[in-house]
Amino acid sequence: MQVNNPRRRPHILLAACGCVAAVKFRCICQGFSEWAEVRAVVTKTALFFIDRASFPKNFFLLIDDQDWYSWRKLGDTMLHIQLCNWADIMIIAPLSANTLGKIAGGLCDNLLTCVVRAWDYSKPIFVAPAMNALMWNNPFTEKHLSSVDDIGVTLIRPRLRDGEYCNGAMAEPGHISATVLLFLELQRKKQEAARAVRFTA
Repeated sequence: MQVNNPRRRPHILLAACGCVAAVKFRCICQGFSEWAEVRAVVTKTALFFIDRASFPKNFFLLIDDQDWYSWRKLGDTMLHIQLCNWADIMIIAPLSANTLGKIAGGLCDNLLTCVVRAWDYSKPIFVAPAMNALMWNNPFTEKHLSSVDDIGVTLIRPRLRDGEYCNGAMAEPGHISATVLLFLELQRKKQEAARAVRFTA
């Protein structure tokens, strides 16, 4: 994984599902764009909360229908495969209860879930859930989070308020970006340590 390739910025694939927290998706994209190359995937229901016109014209904001745009014949590459090959890291923020259930069950009925289903899990994928308290505390949520943890998905827990986790409220955009930056820094230090060991061996 070339996340820490000094010759280029990290390739970050952001994704948003249909829930109220998607109103913060533009802010999330702006934060990551400060230090990474960013492309974004949004579900059809996420568009209820996202103003596509507010994004820069050259920003890659991709929707379900575009998965088929480049396909003309057998052998042509699908967009979800291209995105899997391009990205170093994927972050789904917000992750809705519905999409969490789909991922846990291996379903792939839109661009976002097709990317997740085709993802190379030697590369990191983070999720920041967002749902109301009743959904967050439902037994299915714990079961689904356990299932995605088993395949290597990293949970960015709901945000803190007064020292306690809020029930289902998505982590703040700055915290999501900082979590991924910390991961990259730790990866860089591990790689440097490994190179030092090989050098002295």
